Amino acid sequence: MTNTTFYRNIILGSVTALLALSSCNKQLDLKPSDDIDPSKAFRNVKDVNAGLLGAYSTLNYFSSIFYTTRITDEVMLPSENSTGSGVATYRWQYDGSFQHDAYYDNYKAIDRVNRVLAAIDGIESLPGEETELKAQYKGELLAMRAYCHFELIRNFASGYVADSMGVIYMEKSELTKPARLSFGETMLKINADLVAAKDLIPSGFDDNTRITKLAVSAMQARVALYEKNWPNAIKYATEVINGMPLASRANFPKIWHEEAPAEVVWKLKRVPSDEETPLGNVYTQETFLTNPAGSRIYYAASHELTDLFDKANDIRFSSYIVIDPQRLADGKMPNAVIKYTNNGTTNRNLVDIKLFRTGEMYLIRSEAYAGDGQWGLGVDDLNDLRAARISGYVDQTFANKEALLDAIEKERFKELAFEGHRHHDLRRWNLPITRLPQDAVNALGAVNLPPSKAQYRWPIPNSELRVNPNLKQNPFY
Repeated sequence: MTNTTFYRNIILGSVTALLALSSCNKQLDLKPSDDIDPSKAFRNVKDVNAGLLGAYSTLNYFSSIFYTTRITDEVMLPSENSTGSGVATYRWQYDGSFQHDAYYDNYKAIDRVNRVLAAIDGIESLPGEETELKAQYKGELLAMRAYCHFELIRNFASGYVADSMGVIYMEKSELTKPARLSFGETMLKINADLVAAKDLIPSGFDDNTRITKLAVSAMQARVALYEKNWPNAIKYATEVINGMPLASRANFPKIWHEEAPAEVVWKLKRVPSDEETPLGNVYTQETFLTNPAGSRIYYAASHELTDLFDKANDIRFSSYIVIDPQRLADGKMPNAVIKYTNNGTTNRNLVDIKLFRTGEMYLIRSEAYAGDGQWGLGVDDLNDLRAARISGYVDQTFANKEALLDAIEKERFKELAFEGHRHHDLRRWNLPITRLPQDAVNALGAVNLPPSKAQYRWPIPNSELRVNPNLKQNPFY
């Protein structure tokens, strides 16, 4: 199956139509009219693949990046942004639309997954390739269910410790009004789904627009990081590092323009017919690269972030950000985010969304080594990543574990900028969100957001609370 035809167009088929949720009800408690017998919707392995692709088609990382990039210190709001999009979020004022989308989209994908899983074991398959495909599809479905629940818990958990409120874990498509599990209980179920998935996906399957065995390892590494399960984080990050090397400095910029597949473990394929807004539109007008002086920057890379880079030697800086001299001379904000801009002549802000990369795995393992008391090995990983990104880099030493962890925090800020991690990282470390004065000129005083404030964590959408009396809101709301 080719990347260009894979899951977007398939959802026009009748099988996926049976999977679709009611357009007038976006809540978890589905209407009886949506309760279709999976055994009638899925009769063979091809139907299973169609249902799986329909679930892939619902995956949407836009809301997560859109929200996290605005609430944190990654960007600043230029005066030229007259759209108003995301401004309330940037100023730490309540705007429930993005949270609702992130909540609804993940549970919609989970519901589609569960409908296929309900049928798959009862479907007959021919011995050999068809039986192997059926097992692979089941593995992808289980991994996707785990991934979506993990995105929900990253976004909506009240905290990242065992007894914090987690999320509802949906293992069946059914009419129900469940309560939230604890963070620890949710993570147990996520891990169980990932273990089961990994046993089913063949090692030779390497389509990075779908969930591979290596992608499951990447998920396990990230999950273990949030649990502070350092041995597992080391184990699974190592599996990815051994299976997918870092991109060369020559290939690294090509990752973001779809010109090289280097170090991308799993990505969401995006095509012009998608309903989802191109991610590059979050930051600039589509015409920016061809006409920077005459185009708007909606959200600019913050001075705090840009000043962390070795601008002359770090390949990440020129891959993520451009400082336009003419805009600077004209008194306009010059720091443009170009990470999600392609080199084509149309749809310039449309690119695939990279969900897991090897660079993240080096940082996970470095932090895990430090947490596990092996901080010398953590130093090695940090130096290896920097050497791959920075021309002429000389290995550094760190006086103690705390100095290493501080360096890892800054390196994650740079390496994973605009990929939807910054807010969650600050929450993991229980650090406030702060902004420099030069990044807060239009923030209306939103310069320090401590963990004790309600806005520090995402609220459960009010639309969900209204239909489920067993669902509790996060603290301080």
